[in-house]
Amino acid sequence: MLSNTQVLFLGFALFPTAFSSPTPLQDRACVGPNVNAATISLIKEFEGFVASPEPDPIGLPTVGYGHLCQTSGCSEVPYSFPLTTTTASQLLASDLKSPQQAITLDTASSVVLNANQYGALVSWAFNVGNGNVASSTLIKRLNAGEDEGTVIAEELPKWNKAGGSTLPGLTRRRAAEVSLAQTATSVGALPVGC
Repeated sequence: MLSNTQVLFLGFALFPTAFSSPTPLQDRACVGPNVNAATISLIKEFEGFVASPEPDPIGLPTVGYGHLCQTSGCSEVPYSFPLTTTTASQLLASDLKSPQQAITLDTASSVVLNANQYGALVSWAFNVGNGNVASSTLIKRLNAGEDEGTVIAEELPKWNKAGGSTLPGLTRRRAAEVSLAQTATSVGALPVGC
């Protein structure tokens, strides 16, 4: 019969990673923080409120504050139509989990963002999609150690096209995101302490 100490030692010898401290990759698997109120206001302003599913400027069916419908009639939405501003806000909070996580995991742990810089990038990710964020020059430059403020100011304005055309609304949104990112705050967002 093995003692508890012998079992622990044998377990460590056979499965050392099960007993070791988290690796940097495991540290990065934590949840991205929620965005601040200024970010929510920016997103709501540019997405606008839509009570029942209808096409956006490039013809994609959306509802609430920019929820892109995944099914016919937006049946994945857990609220009845027409939405209220309250249920649309709840849907937006749920929808923001994915872009918050994308910005958190796509940026290197050495990238330091305050709450407004992070919020600007989450707004951008919510608008352009996580796949575009992951492959972007913006993320590559941040991860290469370039100044966060400079990168955001130079890269976000480039994302003002949809369907191959420059959209004035996207140009205004990118300018608002840059302005938010340039608004001083002592509240940190990234890296996340897990």
